[in-house]
Amino acid sequence: MKKLLLSMVLALAAPFAWAQVSETTTTTTTTEGNGTITEYTPGSTIVLRETSGPRTYHFGKTVTYVTRSGKTLDEDTVRTRVKVGVPVRVHYVGTGDNVMVDRVIVDED
Repeated sequence: MKKLLLSMVLALAAPFAWAQVSETTTTTTTTEGNGTITEYTPGSTIVLRETSGPRTYHFGKTVTYVTRSGKTLDEDTVRTRVKVGVPVRVHYVGTGDNVMVDRVIVDED
């Protein structure tokens, strides 16, 4: 009788014990685009002329500007070096028209 009662209690408790274990996996893919700047609105958008044609990228909340060698550019340098005609690479998160740039790499040191 005790074994039967214990088995019933375990059978009722098992689903709750397993239900407490959960795992969530979130995958974030960072992709890169490159081309020459054709339009640039600081803090808002950048349009690049890529091999497949023009593509508009929107800026995320924070964007880091760096040189090809990895040196971070200050705000004054960004104002003078990031402009129409400059080749850049952008790192972005998202797909399709819903992409957010988080890093702009100026293709010169």
